[in-house]
Amino acid sequence: MQPDTDAMAPLTLGDLDLTTDKFILDEVDGKSFSNIVKLVHNQIRMEGMLSGFQSDLSSISSEIQTLQQQSVSMSVRLKNRQAVHSHLSQLVDELVVVIVDNPVMEQEFLEQLHELNNKINFAKELSFRETLSCSDIQDIVDHLKIKAVTKIREFILQKIDSFRKPMTNYQIPQNTLFKYRFFYQFLLANERTVAKEIRDVYVDTMSKIYYSYFKSYSGRLLKVQYEEVADKDDLMGVEDTAKKGFFSKPSLKSRNTIFTLGQRGAVLSPAELEGPILIPHTAQRGDCRYPYETLFRSQHYALLDNGCREFLFLSDFFMVAGNSALDLFNSVMGKTLSLFLKSMSTYVSDCYDSIAVFLCIHIILRFRAITTKRAIPALDKYWEAVLELLWPRFELILEMNIQSIRNTDPQKLGVLDTRPHYITRRYEEFSSAIVSINQTFTSERTHTLLGQLQVEVENFVLKMAAEFPSRRDQLIFLINNYDMMLNVLMERAADDSKEVEGFQQLLQARSQEFIEEILSSPFGGMIAFVKASEALIEKGQLDRLKNDEAQITQLIRGFSSTWKQSVEALSQDVMRSFTNFKNGTGIIQGALTQLIQYYHGFHKVLSQPTFRSLAVRSELINLHHLMVEVKKHKPNF
Repeated sequence: MQPDTDAMAPLTLGDLDLTTDKFILDEVDGKSFSNIVKLVHNQIRMEGMLSGFQSDLSSISSEIQTLQQQSVSMSVRLKNRQAVHSHLSQLVDELVVVIVDNPVMEQEFLEQLHELNNKINFAKELSFRETLSCSDIQDIVDHLKIKAVTKIREFILQKIDSFRKPMTNYQIPQNTLFKYRFFYQFLLANERTVAKEIRDVYVDTMSKIYYSYFKSYSGRLLKVQYEEVADKDDLMGVEDTAKKGFFSKPSLKSRNTIFTLGQRGAVLSPAELEGPILIPHTAQRGDCRYPYETLFRSQHYALLDNGCREFLFLSDFFMVAGNSALDLFNSVMGKTLSLFLKSMSTYVSDCYDSIAVFLCIHIILRFRAITTKRAIPALDKYWEAVLELLWPRFELILEMNIQSIRNTDPQKLGVLDTRPHYITRRYEEFSSAIVSINQTFTSERTHTLLGQLQVEVENFVLKMAAEFPSRRDQLIFLINNYDMMLNVLMERAADDSKEVEGFQQLLQARSQEFIEEILSSPFGGMIAFVKASEALIEKGQLDRLKNDEAQITQLIRGFSSTWKQSVEALSQDVMRSFTNFKNGTGIIQGALTQLIQYYHGFHKVLSQPTFRSLAVRSELINLHHLMVEVKKHKPNF
C-alpha cells in the first residue's frame, strides 16, 4: 500500500492562500491547522535569524577591514619609532658629557680631552641644525671646555716657563711638550685667544733662550781662536824684508798659516763637518787654539742642528706649514740670525785670511746641502745672506794679492837665488789650497780669479828670471819655480785641471831649452854640425861640406875622447842646480836621450855619399855601444 503522498507532503506557506479571508477548513482538520501555524512561526523565526546572521557577517567584514587598516598603521608607527630610537640613541650617546677631572699628564685626561672635543664638535653641528635637545647640555659643555682650556693653558705655560731655568736643557721639556701637541690643537679649535697667547709666550721665550745661548757660545768660542791673524800687509807679493810681521816671526807650534792649507781642509771632511761642536771651556783648559773656520763650523753646526729641530717642532706642534712655518721660525730665530750676521760682518770687514774665508764659504755650501736633503727650508735665506758677505770679501782679498804681485819690484827682493822664490811658494800653496777646496762645489768665479793670479805669478817669475845675467841661470830659476809650482799643485788638484796642464807645458818647454843649453857646452860643435848638415840635406846642398874633413875628424875624435867625462860633469852639475831630485834626474835622462839622438843624427849625416870615403868614419862609436855606456851614467832613483 503506497502512502498517500498528498496527505504526507508537508505544507508550506505557498500552499496557503493567505490573500483570501477564508480558509478552506474542509480540506484540513484542526490538528493540521495547528501544525501549519507552528510551521509558519518557525519559518518566520528562521528568516529573522538568517537576516541577523547576514547583518552580523556584514559587521564582521567591516571590523576585519578596520583591523587590517589598524595593523598597517601600527606597523608603520613601529618602524618609525624604531628609526627614531636609533637616531635618538646616537644623539643621547653624543650628548653624554665626560667629566675632565684627571691630572693633565695622565693618559686618561688625554683620552677624555679627545672625547670632549668630539662632543663639542657634535654640539656645534646640532646647533646648526637647531636641535632642541642640544640646548639642554650646552652650558655643561661650555663649562667643561673652560675647565679643560684652563688646565691645558696652565700646563703648557708651566712647561714653557721651565725652559728659562738656568742650566736647563730646554730640549727635554720641549720633547715632553711635543707629546701633548693635541692640547694646542684643542685650544686652536676651541679657544683661539688662549692658543695665540701660548704661541706668543713660546716665541718670546725661545727667542730669548736662543739669542742668549748663541751670544754666549760665540763669545766663548772667540777666546780659543788663534791670536795671530793675517793683516792687510800679509799679501802674497810683500817681500820678507818689508816689515817685521807675519812672515818674519818664528812659527808657533799650532800657528795658523795664511797661504798654506795644511790640515785646515779637514774641517770639510764629513767626520769633522758634522762632528761634535767645540766646548770652549774644555779647549781653554787644554790651552788649545783653533783657526777661525773651525770656530765658524762649530758655531754654524750648532745653529743648523738647533734650527732644524726647532723648525720641525714649530711645524708639528703649532700646526703650520709653508710661509706660515717660515714666519713663525723667523719670529723665534730672527734675533739669533741677526746676531750671527752682525758678527760675520764685523769679522769679514777686517779679515785678510783668504783661505779662512773660502773654507767658511764651503762650510756654508755643505750645510745648505744638508738642510736641503733634510727638507728644512728655514735657514735658506740665512745661508744666502752669509754667502753674500763672504764671497765679495774673498774676491777682494784675492784681488789685493794679485795687485801686490803685479806691483812687486824684483830689485827689492834681495840676493838672487836660482831656487824657488818664496813668492812662488806662497802662490802655489795658496793655489793648490783653493783648487782642492773648490773641487766639490766648483765656482767659475774662483777659477777666473785664480787664472788672473796665475798670470801675475808667471809674469813675476819671468821678471825675476830676467835679473840673472846668464841664460843658464835664468832657465834653472824658471825650471825650479815651475817644477815646485807643479808638484805642489798636483798634490791637491786633479791631474787634468787647467792649472796643472798650464804649468806642465811651461816646465816642459823650459826643461827642453835647458837641455839644449847644457849640451851646447861640451857637444856644441857636433850639434851645430848635425843641424847644419840636416838643413843642407833637405835642400840637397850637402856637397858644400865635403871640404870640412878636418872639422869632422876633430868632432869624431873629440867626442870619443871626452864624452864620458862630459856626461859625468853634466850629471853632477844638473843635480846641484835643481832642488827637486826627481826633476833633476828627469833632466839628466832627457839630456842623455837628446845626446844619443844628436849622435845618431851625426851617424846618418856621415853615412851620406859625400862622407862615405872618409877614413875617420871608422873611429865613430857604435851607436848601440854608446847607448849601453850612457845607461851607466843615468841616475838610479
